[in-house]
Amino acid sequence: MSSNAEPRKKRLSKKESYEYMTRLGWDTTYQDDKKVHPYLEYEGIKIHDWDAWEDPFRMTMESYWKLQAEKDKKLYSIIDAFAQNNGQKNITDARYLNAVKMFLTAVTPIEHNVISGFANVARQFKGEGATIACQMQAIDELRHYQTQVHTISHYNKYFDGFHDYRTMYDRIWYLSVPKSFSDDGSSAGPFEFMISVGFAFEFVLTSLVFVPFMSGAAYNGDMATVTFGFSAQSDESRHMTLGLQAVKFMLEQDADNVPIVQRMMEKQLWRGYRLLSIVSAMMDYMLPNSPTSWAEAVELYIEQNGVALFKDLEKYGIKMPTKILDKIITEKEHVSHQLWKTLYVHSNATAFHTWIPDEDKMNWLSQKYPNTFDKHYRPILEEYKKKAEKGERYYSEALPCLCQTCQLPLLFTDVMNGKPTVYTHETTEFNGEKFHFCSDECKNIFENEPKKYVQAWLPPNQIFQGNCGGETIPEVLKWWKIENAVDNLDYVGSPDEAMWNKLKNI
Repeated sequence: MSSNAEPRKKRLSKKESYEYMTRLGWDTTYQDDKKVHPYLEYEGIKIHDWDAWEDPFRMTMESYWKLQAEKDKKLYSIIDAFAQNNGQKNITDARYLNAVKMFLTAVTPIEHNVISGFANVARQFKGEGATIACQMQAIDELRHYQTQVHTISHYNKYFDGFHDYRTMYDRIWYLSVPKSFSDDGSSAGPFEFMISVGFAFEFVLTSLVFVPFMSGAAYNGDMATVTFGFSAQSDESRHMTLGLQAVKFMLEQDADNVPIVQRMMEKQLWRGYRLLSIVSAMMDYMLPNSPTSWAEAVELYIEQNGVALFKDLEKYGIKMPTKILDKIITEKEHVSHQLWKTLYVHSNATAFHTWIPDEDKMNWLSQKYPNTFDKHYRPILEEYKKKAEKGERYYSEALPCLCQTCQLPLLFTDVMNGKPTVYTHETTEFNGEKFHFCSDECKNIFENEPKKYVQAWLPPNQIFQGNCGGETIPEVLKWWKIENAVDNLDYVGSPDEAMWNKLKNI
């Protein structure tokens, strides 16, 4: 070999090759960097080295488009087959579709909202690695939103309550819960948004939505919903990794970040848990065939996985949020029953049907909740059933008082102190006005940022102020885009039941 020959260049590793293809950013010159990225210091988080951001999946846009296109091809072929074979006839019962209505009106709009959320965070972050990851998740969320709407639109041809879901999300009282959670994260700084959606919702809580609910869809013959659920779940592995990576990145950058991240994680864990209380009623009551109870899902995804996650973060200085986790674990045998009872008595103002469980479902609930259901909740449901059989179905004539933070009604009881029949009701004052809360946790969140949460749009308060179409229930329902006695009221005798009986005989 000639002595003048150039030495062979070292072959780039996959990590180095990926960085050369994606780390194409630059430092600002003619503009002040703080003006270009104005929100990076807003929350007090200190980032010293954006290049330290790790990209576990190292996915390029070329591979990303190919992967997503293949998934879409399979998904839409199944949706078409479902429609052509009248898949709506294969579900167990039309009551199941009330869970799908709840999903469409509560979860799907969140998917749409976080598209702009991740796009905004991608713009605000300075590091290219974090920016690309957030841009990909924004595209993922757009895909999830579209596939969910396309799949569920098939049921809109046959059953009520699926129309105008976006207007309902913006106006109806129980949908202010997911809307307030989503708006809370989107109106926060970029780092808290990542903890709200990327960590609390995606990493800790999303499995409570997609895995048990999609399994429930399969158990009830809804293969179209199962398909879009598992198509989205394959993206969730990236989303969970992004959320955890964001947390670890912040903690590794500066010791001063630890208490800030601790507060954000505890806040968003609680907010996400209160949001998912709606899912508890879907799992335990709305599914005619329920494969998993809410309590079992909490045991797996929070008691085991969630606790293990916080233990893993202890090496960064994060402390186990013991009080919050203890309350979640203690409430697991109460939440779904308390929420269903509330939805039942207020279903004259909902876009779905409610009913008293039949004897088989009652026995299933007794088996899954041996310590609480027969003692505290079966007697109440049986009393409601007696009234309904007499033609005196019970509806509340009062508007519920909502928690200023999570915007759920004050429906939870003080099980932590051994008082399962006493409602928890906390209050505080700010600028001479009294505010109400469902728990100490929601009260503490408010007191830490009162100027933010005094602006909460609470539907009952707005109704009393005359801002919701009128002062009578029919006027309010019309403004909510709910047709009285069509989209709501109990299941027995409803248009859904009539349509289901008709479909079964075709």
